[in-house]
Amino acid sequence: MKYRKTGYLLLSLPFLINCSAKKKIVSNIDYPIKLDTLTLLDQSRNRKIPIAIYQPQVKRTIPNQQVIIFNHGYGFNKGGDYFVYSYLTEKLASKGYFTVSIQHEQTTDAPLPVEGNLQMVRRPFWQNGSDNITYVLNELKKTNPNLDYKHLTLIGHSNGGDMVALFGNQHPNLVYKIITMDNRRMFLPRTSIPKIYSLRSNDYPADEGVLPTEDEQKKYHITIQPTSINHSHMDNKGSDEEKNILNAFILKYLNEQ
Repeated sequence: MKYRKTGYLLLSLPFLINCSAKKKIVSNIDYPIKLDTLTLLDQSRNRKIPIAIYQPQVKRTIPNQQVIIFNHGYGFNKGGDYFVYSYLTEKLASKGYFTVSIQHEQTTDAPLPVEGNLQMVRRPFWQNGSDNITYVLNELKKTNPNLDYKHLTLIGHSNGGDMVALFGNQHPNLVYKIITMDNRRMFLPRTSIPKIYSLRSNDYPADEGVLPTEDEQKKYHITIQPTSINHSHMDNKGSDEEKNILNAFILKYLNEQ
């Protein structure tokens, strides 16, 4: 695997995964980070899965390093959206998390439906995302067996949040925490495990039934957090203040026991 150094970022483009990482979450330390971009191939579906891996650049391994898998919002199948949420993925890596960002969309994919019952017609797209997460997770366990997979966190914005919600409903035993950023269509799991958190925008409501009721929030200890941030500003388009707010909430949720 070849790397080109640019400051603290190391970039590479091999075809199949072969990444190495080590360690766990942290504290007030901000580590420099390194970045790998890789393309996996799920032969069972004949599907390429590009990913970016953000890691803290450390001399010693971080004990019990936790894993975060990030899932972007819909990008109109343009592809190459690895870094659209770099304000968050880089922050997570700087805090010691082994952070993987999946590029779910391919230019040859059908467009995301905008008409009809969206909870029904978009379900195959979310299923594709859930299957991508499963494949990436299994590959990571092969190549990085020393990471802490018992405390896996999934984060997703918008359509990526719907993928994460579906994964949580289908595989609750594989994930410890789920953080959605304004998912609007797929209903959040009603469960205490995995732990559920959802940051909400100030401009788009979720479909009926997506968010738990107040009674369900209390019963399952689910956090639904309103914000003053627009839905479309939860990626890199947001202001520095908005990015800081989102980072602060997410780091807070990650540190909760």
